Amino acid sequence: MRIALYQPDIPQNAGTILRLCACLKVEAHIIEPAGFPVSDRHFRRAGMDYLDQVRIVRHDCWAAFARWRTESGLRLVLFSTKAARPYLDHAYSDDDILLFGRETAGVPDEVTAAADARLVIPVAPGMRSLNVAVSVAMALGEGLRQTGGLTTLAAHRTAEGP
Repeated sequence: MRIALYQPDIPQNAGTILRLCACLKVEAHIIEPAGFPVSDRHFRRAGMDYLDQVRIVRHDCWAAFARWRTESGLRLVLFSTKAARPYLDHAYSDDDILLFGRETAGVPDEVTAAADARLVIPVAPGMRSLNVAVSVAMALGEGLRQTGGLTTLAAHRTAEGP
């Protein structure tokens, strides 16, 4: 399972998501252009020293990412407030890329159309959306739970001790 961020524009969120990916041993993909340089102090602070522990793959643009994904034979699962299917009703696979859009604008129609599945994390009536880092944590947690990834991490932790 992989996480992909489409043109992230809030460095603190991206740093937090990359820290999550490091802790859960999940590869992260950033689809450029990002709204900040990777040297941004907010990005570095949110990611702390975990940024050196995560595999980050950068794609110059959507077309480059889409080409890589197709060649790799991976399934694209888009999380969107505009989707209808709840994320808990989806059967996740190790070959999934969980894609999250820009905090300020989501993703364009061509990205939505390219997704193999479009999922929503339901929120209370009158609320727009969750923070993207929270959404990634919820979605990745469910995906790893279904595919046994969390069990594998727990087994490694138990073997290594507290």
